[in-house]
Amino acid sequence: MKLFVGLGNPGGKYARNRHNIGFMALDQIASDHGFSPWKSKFQAQICEGMLGGAKVLLLKPQTFMNLSGQSVGEAMRFYKLSVDDVMVLHDELDLVPGKCRVKQGGGHAGHNGLRSIHSHIGADYGRVRLGIGHPGHKDAVAGYVLRDFPKADEVWLNDLMRGISDGAASLAAGDGGRFMNAVALRTAPPRSSTSKPKAPQTAKPEGIEAQPDPRSPLEKLMSKFK
Repeated sequence: MKLFVGLGNPGGKYARNRHNIGFMALDQIASDHGFSPWKSKFQAQICEGMLGGAKVLLLKPQTFMNLSGQSVGEAMRFYKLSVDDVMVLHDELDLVPGKCRVKQGGGHAGHNGLRSIHSHIGADYGRVRLGIGHPGHKDAVAGYVLRDFPKADEVWLNDLMRGISDGAASLAAGDGGRFMNAVALRTAPPRSSTSKPKAPQTAKPEGIEAQPDPRSPLEKLMSKFK
């Protein structure tokens, strides 16, 4: 079994916050892939389903962000999972909005949800970092992440969520590259060229330079009517 953890804060007040993008991603996966109804367990909302050939548990801690590790630890102990079975989807200030990166292990970079998970299961779990951008100053971070995504962000946010859902089976299979390709097809699809091909240029024989036209402008014009 794989454990996908989405980070966020519980309740409708926070549902569309930038900090809740991890919850949003799990909701998209559950909806698109026919997962079981959400239920309360492990101080979280959980549901189960299949992604490819893998059984996956989706978990949204309801402990508030800075205690997320409690819920993750409980679920891991109950199902006897290892840290290699865990993938955490979370907001990332250091990526521009709409960007997504997969990472295995590493620090928590001051993210309170990751800090809590570190304290309960260690640092070697996988992460899907979901870019929300940075407000520009560290003193503005708290207010920024706890504000809703603006209307202008809805297009890229929807594309990102659908891309994550498209690639969820690859993520469960441990194929980060294929997962990233699925996301890219939604967020940065290939575009057909609309520019006309340039006419081929005739190469001049080496050592021969084009000679200037000695005719006056009037003579050039008259020659067009001959």
